[in-house]
Order: sequence, then C-alpha cells, then structure tokens
Amino acid sequence: MTVITPPVSRFFDFRLGLGIPLALMALLLMFDPSGLDFALAHLFYEPGQGFIGRQSFWLEDILHDRAKQAVILFGVLAILGFGSSLLFRRWHAWRRPLGFVVLALGLSTSIVTPLKSLTAVHCPWSLSEFGGSETFTPLLSPRAPTENPGRCWPGGHASSGFSLLALFFALRDRRPRAARLALVLALGLGAVLSLGRMMQGAHFLSHNLWTLLFDWLICLLCYRGLLYRMPAPQPVRPLEAELLGGAADA
Repeated sequence: MTVITPPVSRFFDFRLGLGIPLALMALLLMFDPSGLDFALAHLFYEPGQGFIGRQSFWLEDILHDRAKQAVILFGVLAILGFGSSLLFRRWHAWRRPLGFVVLALGLSTSIVTPLKSLTAVHCPWSLSEFGGSETFTPLLSPRAPTENPGRCWPGGHASSGFSLLALFFALRDRRPRAARLALVLALGLGAVLSLGRMMQGAHFLSHNLWTLLFDWLICLLCYRGLLYRMPAPQPVRPLEAELLGGAADA
C-alpha cells in the first residue's frame, strides 16, 4: 500500500472550527436548555408506562450494545494498524494518521466517565417528572440532596458515534471524498445513537449535543497538532510585486 503524503494540508479555517463550537458551548451555559430537553423527552414518555424505548430490544441490544462493541473493535483495529505502521515500511506513510485516530478516539471516549462523575447530572428516567424520584437541577446549579448521584452528562453512548469524527480529519488531506463520507457517517451514527438513548430516557438532547461539541473540539485540536501542515504562502508574481511596490510608494 503506497500512499504519497501531500506536501501541505487542504486549507481549514480554525477560527470557525473552534469559534462556532465554543460559542455554542457558551450559549448552552448562558441559556438553560432544559425547556427544550423536557419538551422532547415528553414526546417519548408515556405516564404510567415509562419511556417508550426502555424495553426495546432494538434500542438496547443493537443500537446500544452492538454499536458500542463495533466502535471498540474499530479502535482496536486502529491500534493494530498504528502498530503495523511502526513495524512495516509499506505502512509508514499512514503512521501519523493512524496515531492521530488512536489518540482522538481515546480522548473522545475517555473524557465521558470523569465528566459524568464530576457533574452528577441525573438521567431523565431518574427524575420525578418521568416516574423517578430525583429532583432536576440545571448543569451549573448545586445538586439536590440525594443518595444516588447521577451519571448522565455528557451523553456517553453518543460518543461512540461522534468520536468517529476522527476519521474525517484523518482522511481530509489524503482522501477528500472518503473524508466527507466519514463526516456523514460520524454525524449520522452519533445522531441515531443519541436519539435512541433519548427514546429510552437515558439522556436529554443537550447531553448529546455537549458530547458532539467535545468530540469535535478534541478531534480538531488533535488534527491541528498532529496532521495539519500550513499551506505555503503563494509567491508574488513580478507584476503584482511592482503594483504593490507602487502602492507602498504612494
């Protein structure tokens, strides 16, 4: 497998790539999204019966368990590929992209558990509004007294899909068309997994949106540090140089 490494990366506007998700994070912190979260959760909740997807074989066994296992398998294959790139010359050209994928996937999925423990946010199914016993508190508010702290922010299962944003960045400079497909795959899978857990009462919409924003920023920053090669400045042609020099003299 012979791959020619491009001399420079395709241009990426990091100001927008970082600015938009950071602005969305600020908005989520400034304006409590619980109104929309509760409105959507009530669409999947039937009083006296619970969330419509809570006992679903498809949502629990396929979209939850099997999808998570598939992403873990992909991560293992990425690690094996990175190891092969260290040992075999024909894989050397892919060493840095594969190392990036391993790092970005690892960070995207590993931050979830510490954040869940730190924030102690309850799942919808645990709240009194949806048949549970816990009191809802916004993200930045002190938690109501409880013997069972929540572990539902950010959305952990959504990261199984959104962490695949790493594929988009790994491929964008080498295989632009494949990168676009990877972007659609990551966003589509993350959205489907998010919806499935919302139907089960495991997460609010905002929980999964935070996961998307975290995973995007992690993958973007890893891409900037490991893969992105700044396009070289274009040389100034003689006529342009003469015009610029004349403008400076004026």
